[in-house]
Amino acid sequence: MKQTISNRQGKQLAVYSEGVNDAPVLVFSNSLGTDHGMWQPQLNELKSHFNVITYDTRGHGESEVIGDTSLQNLAEDVVDILDALNIEKAHFCGISMGGITGLWLGIHYPERFLSITVANSAAKIGQADAWLSRAESVEQNGLAELVKTTHTRWFSEKFDYQHNVVAQTTIQSLANTPAQGYANACRALAHADLRDEIAQIQIPVLFIAGTYDPVTTVADAEFMQCAINNSQLAKVDASHLSNIEQPQKFTQELTRFIQQL
Repeated sequence: MKQTISNRQGKQLAVYSEGVNDAPVLVFSNSLGTDHGMWQPQLNELKSHFNVITYDTRGHGESEVIGDTSLQNLAEDVVDILDALNIEKAHFCGISMGGITGLWLGIHYPERFLSITVANSAAKIGQADAWLSRAESVEQNGLAELVKTTHTRWFSEKFDYQHNVVAQTTIQSLANTPAQGYANACRALAHADLRDEIAQIQIPVLFIAGTYDPVTTVADAEFMQCAINNSQLAKVDASHLSNIEQPQKFTQELTRFIQQL
């Protein structure tokens, strides 16, 4: 079921819920340049056991483009979604940009989450100069050039992304992402650095790292696991979008983690 909710800034976010109404809630947060559809493999597997909430991050999919976006804004949107749906506590799983969003929530809103899964992410993703340069380039030239090469960052050479429906749909979602929404998210990532704060996180955390991920590496995940007590690390033979490249293994690790809590 799709619904539109207003966040604390009065802007519209597209939210999708599917699954068992009175089951534990599991919220999925998408990566930069994608939308809620990237979680289809997990939704198919988990909707019979959870109340699954997916959403389009601001400026992506059918959610409104919002200026002056920060990591705090990205995270507070999740809290606003929980409030709008009258959900007191949830499990959270975010990938890449969604993963660092989860870290911020674990630091600032631990009372709202039963667990946080951070996939293919880092406490600081990339370098500020590169993000700001990309934001400027996308604003001026659009996303066409990025779309052409994105498979080399998102998927490993071992993965036949051309014959995978979810992979193709996800690449198309990048092509359909508003350039300004993408640029705003790049600027949020440019200024996002939680390396000195993540040790504050007390709730259970699972890190999922892709062994072939050139963007957020296994070393990034190991750094975070060392910093956070009560955290675990699972490695998946995949590149940056490990939930699409290795959907069965990804869902298995996520489910195992949640079930043991």
